[in-house]
Amino acid sequence: MSSPAVLAAKAALASIDLSKYDAEQSRLMDERCILVDEEDNAIGAMDKKTCHLMENINKGLLHRAFSAFVFRPSDGKLLLQQRATEKITFPDMWTNTCCSHPLDDFAEERDMQAQRGVRVAASRKLEHELGIPQSQTPVDDFVYLTKIHYLAPSDGVWGEHEVDYILFLTADVDVTPNVNEIRDFKYVDKAECRPCSMNPVPNSFTPWFKLIARDFLFGWWDELLARKDASGKVVAKSLAGLVDGSKVVKMV
Repeated sequence: MSSPAVLAAKAALASIDLSKYDAEQSRLMDERCILVDEEDNAIGAMDKKTCHLMENINKGLLHRAFSAFVFRPSDGKLLLQQRATEKITFPDMWTNTCCSHPLDDFAEERDMQAQRGVRVAASRKLEHELGIPQSQTPVDDFVYLTKIHYLAPSDGVWGEHEVDYILFLTADVDVTPNVNEIRDFKYVDKAECRPCSMNPVPNSFTPWFKLIARDFLFGWWDELLARKDASGKVVAKSLAGLVDGSKVVKMV
């Protein structure tokens, strides 16, 4: 969707009354996502509520996002979270460590030189959702692998349509969940994760996690485990350059 089309469509974009939803989650819907075209060029900004309504997604509204995968250095286990019941989109589903958006509200998160904006957003949201101190998630320690363009309905009203940056991080982290964001969390190894990510039970796992697991995660995880440092720890930075992340991988 081109920038002129976005501007022309603003008056026609659907809205919704959020009064029946959780108050804090409704408040967060005022945050402004970065709108992009299918090549991930920034073309404007729009509040989360507008961006996540299927009626607007079906008109082509597309925004930038990230999916962060945090691995424990000592054993390479992946930290998963279960989204809170209060979440407006995809409630109660299991997913990767943290999935959210760089915001137009913050100048630093609009800076996409070396993917800085999504790295900064990932550190911020890991603290907001899981209570992980930002000192434990240095921006420069995130490794960018690729970005995917996908579309996924949540229900008849809400959904996602994102260019989603995939970030890996290895770190020992202290998790203090924000219960308004996260219902549960756990570390899993590859054997524990594979059946869960492919679970046929509907609405058990987020669609973006299943897509990433199906096509990318386990091969990269193998590489991560194979590239341990001299002390036997996994190091996300060992994956730098593993993937040509210059193009958007279309999964729609």
